[in-house]
Amino acid sequence: MIRTKIPTYERIAIDLANRIYDGKFKEGEKIHGRSTLASEYKVSPETVRRAIKILEDVEIVQSTKGSGIIISSRENAFKYINRFSSLESINELEKQMNALITEREKLDEQMFETLRKITDYSVKLRHTNPLAPLEVEVKSTCIHIGKTISELMFWQNTGGTVVGIKRKGELIISPGPYALILEGDILLVIGNELAYDRVLHFMNDKD
Repeated sequence: MIRTKIPTYERIAIDLANRIYDGKFKEGEKIHGRSTLASEYKVSPETVRRAIKILEDVEIVQSTKGSGIIISSRENAFKYINRFSSLESINELEKQMNALITEREKLDEQMFETLRKITDYSVKLRHTNPLAPLEVEVKSTCIHIGKTISELMFWQNTGGTVVGIKRKGELIISPGPYALILEGDILLVIGNELAYDRVLHFMNDKD
């Protein structure tokens, strides 16, 4: 998961810009020297120097040797703060998206585990439980290879519903109508007793 972290010197620059916009520092006023600010923020003078350099670059302050740090624009301070407010909103959305992805991954794991348990009992329960999936291998002679479930009108032709596809050691859950049928696939199909026979006959059609 990607996490966004604002550097310390940039956080100091944002804080100083807020203080300027709030009127704690006024235009034309000289603010504390770097060493004083370093002590106030509990950071090194170099960190403060980098923060001041940012404010200089966006023309919020002017810094010259012998004159100290002088406030030059409250308006620019507002623009700078507003820019970072938008960035914080984007960062917050990224965090929300990451949280949703994590939740989906957990849900997918639960679905996978549930379907695995169902398939484990498929042979035993096939004739007693209509929810136990039938496993049907797609052989090389099958005429339906390369077609989608929708194109095959699978449910209309068999009465069965494809709930999963085993493919090269992986399990595709709820593949949907546009999933392709490939050679070697094992289709997991649920349906009643009549559907099982229809599925087997339908998938064993040959060229």
